[in-house]
Amino acid sequence: MAIYFIGLGLYDEKDVTLKGLETAKKCDLVFAEFYTSLLAGTTMSRIEAMIGKTIRRLSREDVELNFERTVLSEARDKDVAFLTAGDPMVATTHSDLRIRAKRMGIESYVIHAPSIYSAIAITGLQIYKFGKSATVAYPEKNWFPTSHYDVIRENRERGLHTMLFLDIKAHQNRYMTANEAMEILLQVEDRKGDGIFTPDTLVVVLARAGSLNPTLRAGYVKDMINEDFGRQPHVMVVPGRLHIVEAEYLVEFGGAPREILEET
Repeated sequence: MAIYFIGLGLYDEKDVTLKGLETAKKCDLVFAEFYTSLLAGTTMSRIEAMIGKTIRRLSREDVELNFERTVLSEARDKDVAFLTAGDPMVATTHSDLRIRAKRMGIESYVIHAPSIYSAIAITGLQIYKFGKSATVAYPEKNWFPTSHYDVIRENRERGLHTMLFLDIKAHQNRYMTANEAMEILLQVEDRKGDGIFTPDTLVVVLARAGSLNPTLRAGYVKDMINEDFGRQPHVMVVPGRLHIVEAEYLVEFGGAPREILEET
């Protein structure tokens, strides 16, 4: 008996691989979590209809605190599927879960699916030029995270692009927009004043990656901050040093100002 970590892909129920679908159908129990990412183009009922099984949706607490009791205890004598949006091994949480399974003597398998780490290439930015990623989190009482600002700084010093994941609070049905992320980063800039993220910073916004009609926009913060990028999920990139082909792509497909061609 075993646990299968199965990726569902980026947008809707059709993004799962055939291997993932066939495996989920064969499993005795199916669990899923959606607090680390969002499948905007589908619903739980559509995923259940495709697999032909009832899916038990897990909360963050179920996964991070009670995984042994809620899931792994079942995998001792049953085949169990654990579904996640995107690719199951992109979130560090899921790596920890696989370690827990191994320590309990439970076999585990990973079935990959499309991930934002590959889909971000639709921006025209070259994958090998991305540096460390970071998450823009919602500020809370007595807590205003700024580590994403420092990551942008470190990457820019090396000429690298920074992919910014935007905070998800699924239990509150809150999914950060790129507009909110820009506002937060401008507030951090006001605090730090290092000129890392200003109204004149070039940003790239990708919304609903994996759909046939994702939104791709590129421009300066001052021009983008009030733009409507449509439904979430959104991801944002702060480009580093642009190759001429990257700049041309952003102009042609993202509507970036042509003046960026002169800066390459």
